[in-house]
Amino acid sequence: MNLAIVKIYRMLLLAFVLLILSNINLLAQQSLQAEIDSYLKNLPFKMNPLKEISFPEKYFEIVKYGAIGDGLTKNTLSIQKAIDECSQSGGGYVVVPAGIWLTGPIQLKSNVNLNLKTGAMMLFSKDINDYDLINGYWEGRRQFRCQSPISGYQLQNIAITGNGIIDGSGEVWRPVKKNKMTEPEWQALIKTGAVNQAGNTWYPTKEAMDAEGYIREHLKAGRPLIKEELLKMRHYFRPVMISLIECKNILLDGPVFQNSPAWNNHPLMCENMIIRNVTFRNPWYSQNGDGIDVESSKNVLIYKCTFDVGDDALCMKSGIDAEGRKRGMPTENIVIADCIVFHGHGGFTIGSEMSGGVKNIKVSNCNFIGTDIGLRFKSTRGRGGVVENIFINDIFMKDIPTDAVSFNMYYSGAAPTEEVSADDQIKSSKPVAVNEGTPIFRKIYLDGIYCNGARNAVVLQGLPEMPISEIELNNIVMKADKAISLIDADGIKITNAKISSSDPVVRIIQSKNITFNKIESLNENKLFMKLDGVKTGNIIIKNIDPGKVKDKIEFGNEVSKNAVTVQ
Repeated sequence: MNLAIVKIYRMLLLAFVLLILSNINLLAQQSLQAEIDSYLKNLPFKMNPLKEISFPEKYFEIVKYGAIGDGLTKNTLSIQKAIDECSQSGGGYVVVPAGIWLTGPIQLKSNVNLNLKTGAMMLFSKDINDYDLINGYWEGRRQFRCQSPISGYQLQNIAITGNGIIDGSGEVWRPVKKNKMTEPEWQALIKTGAVNQAGNTWYPTKEAMDAEGYIREHLKAGRPLIKEELLKMRHYFRPVMISLIECKNILLDGPVFQNSPAWNNHPLMCENMIIRNVTFRNPWYSQNGDGIDVESSKNVLIYKCTFDVGDDALCMKSGIDAEGRKRGMPTENIVIADCIVFHGHGGFTIGSEMSGGVKNIKVSNCNFIGTDIGLRFKSTRGRGGVVENIFINDIFMKDIPTDAVSFNMYYSGAAPTEEVSADDQIKSSKPVAVNEGTPIFRKIYLDGIYCNGARNAVVLQGLPEMPISEIELNNIVMKADKAISLIDADGIKITNAKISSSDPVVRIIQSKNITFNKIESLNENKLFMKLDGVKTGNIIIKNIDPGKVKDKIEFGNEVSKNAVTVQ
């Protein structure tokens, strides 16, 4: 066989291999698209299809740009150059191989897939001077923040994929509360940094500790904040780890995102986002250590993700107070499924920054294990905004320290275990005038909610001037110290509920138009229902043995004896 024929055979073989690989990639793409489509079937609201994004088969390995994965060499310029050239050439994969890749903050670019191979760790610099002070966003407001470790602005077709780890070195940024430490841990921590006058919070620097007072005084006096002065206290302006603003067509698939300075992942005003097979990790004591905060974004699918974080795990937001209402961009068309949350303040949360509204959300088939609260809805006067068309089903919870299901319109910013109790809030609750700052929560549907162990099974607490309304809970099974509390609520339906709790099974305060259909106590409770408040009335109990509620209803002085009907 002559050399020319051998070359032809080799070319044909290569073409055949490339064809097979192309078909394999096509089949994989089709399989992933079918998986995506399956999660978006039969939604109770209209949502545009989400498409699996793809990238050219071009690879930009960071080692070819001078990166060294020894954990000591800072690779910021090498990684950024690989990203820039990948984008400029039409897109592809920026490959991060196994190793520890120390880097300062980097900026994603359009059409780039940042792909971390197994064994790869991108470790962000602990040198705060690497992070410039920029005009960013924090908790719904436009304000100074340090540059995020990974950021993107007005990008299209971007991804972070693979089985590697992204570590934000959050321990050099975050303050720490003493009550979240053991005494030996606390004593070791305070050997560095600064502790506030009350002795209950550690800060990484004295400047970070003093920053809040400095900012408050300037704003109160109407003096502008000067960037040069703020740079001295930049520890205070800790960034979210992954900041994506006004981006479209986003994929996060596979990596571990951990140890963030503040929120772990923050898509803001983004569209068309798929997040799957991702692990979000933060120390349980991490201040503002949220998992993912989807803010003023739409068309998002989150599935098969795991969370173990220091604050809310899966959180929906849309700006805060007047600034959020002026932005006027709701978070909408969000599907969440097949996720597991270990530690977190809330397993799934809406608020408290929800001034632009939150609507059309579906959450299904998730486990919350040891989260401070399971399903958490929170706001406060002044927020405004409307939360509606929320559909949640098949949630399985265990060992919840506070409420399995919580609606709290008196949110103060404290952790759930530090919040003022509903009883204490009732004592001081007086109606105020309804205005644009009055939050509205309505049309929320929960079905198949299970909890084995909580302090409270269900607490629905609205405002005297704006009751929570049109809430339905179907097929719930709860074991808790206390069962169901409805406060300033209107139009609540609870169907097919089994509750194991102490007396009373149901407590109703200043609430009306409440229907219980087939509610069963698994204990021999002496008191089934306790009613208080002059507004309380039209309470209907259906499909229950009258003998189980007869003489087990306690009426407050202001409640009519005709307030309850047993059918």
